[in-house]
Parts: sequence; C-alpha cells; structure tokens
Amino acid sequence: MMSRPQSFIEGEAPDSQHAKSNRGSKVTTERVALVVLCILLAAALIVIYRLSFDKIRANKELENLKHHKMKCESNLTETLSKIKSCSTVQPTCPGPKVINDPCYKCAEGWELHGGKCYYFSNNKSSWNKSRDECRAKGGDLVKIDSREEQSFLERRLKDVMTRYEDKFWIGLTDSAVEGRWLWADGSPLNESLKFWWGSEPDNWKGHNGEHPDGEDCARMGERGGAHDLKCWFDAFCLKPHRSICEKAGVKGQFKKVCD
Repeated sequence: MMSRPQSFIEGEAPDSQHAKSNRGSKVTTERVALVVLCILLAAALIVIYRLSFDKIRANKELENLKHHKMKCESNLTETLSKIKSCSTVQPTCPGPKVINDPCYKCAEGWELHGGKCYYFSNNKSSWNKSRDECRAKGGDLVKIDSREEQSFLERRLKDVMTRYEDKFWIGLTDSAVEGRWLWADGSPLNESLKFWWGSEPDNWKGHNGEHPDGEDCARMGERGGAHDLKCWFDAFCLKPHRSICEKAGVKGQFKKVCD
C-alpha cells in the first residue's frame, strides 16, 4: 500500500526539473539581453562623448585661428607703417637744385599714415568744439574709410589711453536723424565698416532721463585693446573728450644745397 505514493512522487520529478530548467533558460536570456543593452548604451555614450570632445576641440582651434589672424593683421599693419613708402632722390652737385619730393608730408605734431595726417588732441572738449579745433588746423574729425585705418587708430589709442574713459571723438554722429549715422563730411556710415562695441550704439538717455536726446556722437578707444577692432561707443555730444583730427598729406618740394 505504501509503494504507489512513492511511485507517484517519482513520476512527477522530471516535470519539476523541466520547469526549473525553463525558468533558468529564461533568466539567462534576460541577463544576456540586459548585458547587450548595457554594452550598446555604453558604446552610445562613448560616441556622444567623442563627438562632444571633437566639437569643443574644433571650436577652440577655430578661436585660436581667429586670434592668430588678428595678430598677423596687426603685425602686418605695424610693419607696413614702419616701411617708408617712397625714397627721396638725391641731386647731383654742384649748385642748389629744387627736387620734387614724392613722399607725403605732415605738419609738426601730426602723424603720417597711408597718405593721411592724424592729430591726436590732448584737449578735452565737446564733439562740436573738437570739430572746430580740427577745422582750425586745416582738417576735420577723423572719418574711418577702411579696416586697416581702424586697426591703425585702435592700436595708437591703446598706446596713449591712460584710463577706460579716456576715449577720443571721431567724426560720426546721428544728431540730425536718430539711428542714421553720418560722417562729418555728410557721407553715410558704410554698413560693412562698423566697429561698434557690444550692444552699442544704445542711445542711453542718462540715469534719470536727463538727456532726452540720448547719445548722438561717436567716440572710440579701448585701453586694453579691442576684440575684432570693435571699440566705437555712442556718447553725449557735450561730454568732454579728446579727439582725432584728420587731413590729407601733402607732397612738396625741397631745395638741396651741395657743400
């Protein structure tokens, strides 16, 4: 009588073992899938990191190239300014002889650059008074016609400025029509030759609106140097500043007397 239950139990053992085997296979498959998923996720993260690193490195290299380009332009401009653009032909003796001088000349106190003469005034005056001073000297407030000219002026002002606010008037104003910037000679500002700093011009009207007309005259200069030559600022025209005068260089004659 005791042998049948024993036989029944022994008959169920294979099914139980088969079920356990199925569960074990299922767990193993899930583990494999999880491992594969983790590997794929890790690979994706590595790719994303590599792409991000490459982008950061490319941006840094681009910034270095831009800085190198600006430095080369500055060095080239400085070198060219030091090279005498023409030579004086010496007369033969005997006797005095008038020689045509092919070189441009500037009056005392003016600096020659690119066939033009520049005067960096130490007097601090309003924009209009500064312009009158330039006119009295036979010129006018400077008009900037090229990037090369802006580079020359930016470099010179960087050397002579002593304080952040020690800026210089240039011949640019929108006093006639707000937002329509004109040079002192009446010509409009070339849109491709604008060197405003940051969000300038902002036509600020003062802390309490005490200047309803806003800032209608342009000044320039950055003591520590300007990024991409951008160092123009609009300002109240009555504010006293130093200024830059400009006039054309002249060619003349000289008399050479032989010993």
